[in-house]
Amino acid sequence: MNGLKFILGLSLAAITSSTLVSCEEPEAPEPILRPVRVQKVTSAGVERQRSFSGFAKAGLESKVSFKVGGTIRRIPIKVGDRLKRGALVAELDPQDYEVRVQQSDASLARAKAQARNAKANYERTRELYENNNASRSELDQARAGAEAAVAAVRSAAKELESAGLQLRYTRVAALADCSVAEKKVYRNENVGAGQVIATLTCGLQTEVEVGMPEAYIARIKQGSVVNVEFDAIPGNSYRATVTEVGVAAMGQATYPVTVRLNKPDRRVLPGMAAEVSFQFAGDGSGPLVIVPPAAVAEDRQGRFVFIAEPAEPGLAVARRRPVKVGQLTAAGFEILEGLSDGELLITAGVSRIEDGLKVKLPGG
Repeated sequence: MNGLKFILGLSLAAITSSTLVSCEEPEAPEPILRPVRVQKVTSAGVERQRSFSGFAKAGLESKVSFKVGGTIRRIPIKVGDRLKRGALVAELDPQDYEVRVQQSDASLARAKAQARNAKANYERTRELYENNNASRSELDQARAGAEAAVAAVRSAAKELESAGLQLRYTRVAALADCSVAEKKVYRNENVGAGQVIATLTCGLQTEVEVGMPEAYIARIKQGSVVNVEFDAIPGNSYRATVTEVGVAAMGQATYPVTVRLNKPDRRVLPGMAAEVSFQFAGDGSGPLVIVPPAAVAEDRQGRFVFIAEPAEPGLAVARRRPVKVGQLTAAGFEILEGLSDGELLITAGVSRIEDGLKVKLPGG
């Protein structure tokens, strides 16, 4: 009996002990700190280079056409020909215009004869009037006839001048030393006034036209010096000067910018593909930095990065930071606004980080 009491006492003690243990709150496990990779924000400098694609063109390009219509009698040029100033480009059949000159010349001769007759009649009428043998109305009529005859002479002279100009317009010559870039018509073809018959490129001042995005066009100034390279002439670089800056978009929010090579090179031909490099100074809105593409995330609120704010030794707090992103370069994204030198930028695992999350720094 005493033994049974002893066993029951041990059982009750064990139950009481287990109950007390089960009523104690379990210790909370320590949070797992996510390790991150960081880099110190460093400004990329006050200037940066940007390259844009374009094509070469002649400094002076002439679309040749006739001022009058007709049939091509001669067009001795060929594509690639080099023409001296005054060299014949094309000629129309002048027969119709020669006939007009002859007709105008005959009309002028007839008008002059009528003018002489009208003048003589006026002189006779004036003498008769002075001797009281003609009335005032007869004198006025004779004077009006003489004046009309003089006006007819002037009109006929202008018609002859016009016919002569049209005859001269049947020939088109090069206005400067040029090369034939394109030939559009051939002998015996009928062409109209203003119809382009050939394209000439004149002079050695080669230009390059590029399409500039709207984000940069306001920062391009006439007179700026740029660098030009041509795919067809590898290993050669040319200095050039900005001569024209467009003010109207030519499509897809790009604006035309023209640069002219400072030194001519006959190897550079119109139509060659080119790369034009511009130097852009900092705009004062903040330091420009280059960050890895993985460091930049985007959501409905825009693009952002995470900055690691040091807390305890080896630990930091991740803070979301909105940023203004520029171009994507070979080294990474340009950050135009939002970062300052010396800050710690989280460069990996951005998609698994939240604002305010405590993270573990490298070596912590």
